Amino acid sequence: MTAVTATSAVMYKNLGLSNTEVALYTGSLYLPWVIKPLWSPVVEMARTKKSVVLAMELAMAATLAGVALSLTLPGYLRWTIAFFWLTGFASATQDVAADGVYIGSMGHREQAMYVGVQGVFWNFGRVVATGLLVSLSGTLHAGMGRSWPRSWMAVMGILSAIMLLSFIWHLRVLPAGERAARAPAARTFADAFATFFRKKSVWMMIALAYFYRFGEGLIEKIGPLFLLDARSAGGLGLDNVRLGRINGTYGTVAFIVGALVGGIFAARRGLRRSLLLLVLAVNVPHVTYLYLSQARPESPGAIAAAVTIERLGYGFGSVGHMLYMMQQMAPGPYLTAHYAFATGIMGLCMMSTGMVSGVLQEAVGYRSFFVIVVAVSALPLFFAWKAPFPVADPAGERT
Repeated sequence: MTAVTATSAVMYKNLGLSNTEVALYTGSLYLPWVIKPLWSPVVEMARTKKSVVLAMELAMAATLAGVALSLTLPGYLRWTIAFFWLTGFASATQDVAADGVYIGSMGHREQAMYVGVQGVFWNFGRVVATGLLVSLSGTLHAGMGRSWPRSWMAVMGILSAIMLLSFIWHLRVLPAGERAARAPAARTFADAFATFFRKKSVWMMIALAYFYRFGEGLIEKIGPLFLLDARSAGGLGLDNVRLGRINGTYGTVAFIVGALVGGIFAARRGLRRSLLLLVLAVNVPHVTYLYLSQARPESPGAIAAAVTIERLGYGFGSVGHMLYMMQQMAPGPYLTAHYAFATGIMGLCMMSTGMVSGVLQEAVGYRSFFVIVVAVSALPLFFAWKAPFPVADPAGERT
């Protein structure tokens, strides 16, 4: 997912696209995660969730290789976008199956305890894609004199190889996951949708799932572009190597610490008692980008510190988002499909905010853009305050 929606933004920026084009193209690549509920009931019917995970990892290895091979072609943009779309559909399908393995085998307390660990390993992929490999692209370009297309060709080739190695590893160690329910396909498909929308307070839960990362959705595309853009254009003038170091080292350590502490915090206090604090942790640190856009510090240390604080808060608070979708939106006869519905709603937020972020930023400039980000970050706080908790924990308490 990160390679498709985040790393690609840096790649296209290096290849000369404008912020509006970068945000529009890469923001639209969230669509597979938005519409994955349409085929999640099919995954629900698969013989095992493991078989789906393995098939999709092979598909991603092939499509990322396609991206790599397309970068030096005259019409590289349409070919790379097409292969990224295919990668996105494979990744979204793998998400559905992998989440089914996870939530189908753990209780509420285990989910809370291990969601931070899950976040650590998810973020390890982000470290590689937005940190180490972005830095590598800069080294290949500036240090070794390769063109940007050939530098990114090497990066995408490495990502393809990583997916192939993941397939080999998971073939040996991944649990099979829950078995498919024995029900007619049409009935399973219809029931999965019908039972989700019959849940108590479903529309308020949908609102929280959508708005939880609203400000983060605006920052995800524009934040790295702001750090890369020249100071004459209002950015901070970093190169790929420094950007990769900040995201891949300081930001990653902060996210890991935040996710682990957030998981322990939520497990001890319970989701209901901790949700508002977790939402605050995600959204309040957006003021760091407001500071960077207004003060525009030249010290790499000051820039790294601001990004680190934002990542720390995001890691801590993201736990609440995942737990709410697992424990309040997913429970029912179709755990895998219903969790996919919830994360699809989250993906819709990231897609819609990502696609408009470039147009908005170029219309108002970086300074005003981050003012808007901080202002709209009040929306998740309202919906967290009003969040319903229709599902009781195993002890009979409201979680």
